[in-house]
Amino acid sequence: MSRPFPPFLSTPRLLLRRLQSGDAEALCSYRSLPEVARYQSWESFGPDDAARLIDDQRDREPGISGTWFQVALIERETESMVGDCGLHCREDDPRQMEFGITLAPSRQGRGYAAEALACLLDFVFGTLGKHRVSAITDAENAAAAALFRRLGFRQEAHFVEHRWYKGYWDSEFVFGLLRREWELRSQRSS
Repeated sequence: MSRPFPPFLSTPRLLLRRLQSGDAEALCSYRSLPEVARYQSWESFGPDDAARLIDDQRDREPGISGTWFQVALIERETESMVGDCGLHCREDDPRQMEFGITLAPSRQGRGYAAEALACLLDFVFGTLGKHRVSAITDAENAAAAALFRRLGFRQEAHFVEHRWYKGYWDSEFVFGLLRREWELRSQRSS
């Protein structure tokens, strides 16, 4: 099921909204950094890449089979973009989604990623009615693996040196979380 993304979702410290044309410079400021690109699909990220991403997202909505929907993470206090999250609706089963997150290094370690993803889990499970959310992380990205574990995701796989990626054999973790597990966790924390 797809529904239009609201003007924004909010958490105590963040606003989550669709990408806008004015986000290009902010996207480049953190996505172009080697330490950010290390675990991402891109080698470099410049103004043209930002413009293409924003343009590609212009008419997108979350929950459309086979598509990614990017959400800007805006720090309320400074009104600056500090990262973005991707919501991928699987083409083979649109009742399932995959999450990805990219955060500016200057904002890492503050709980923003967990805050944003928890908000998106509420949206994906509560509003879109999805059954399952997955996430794939590089096995060397300990911070990302710890993030998904903190959110209640279970590690479902560890693919060891399963793909040639950026000049080496890469290993990945696959995490998963069911709607009923998220609802149970939410009830316990209430």
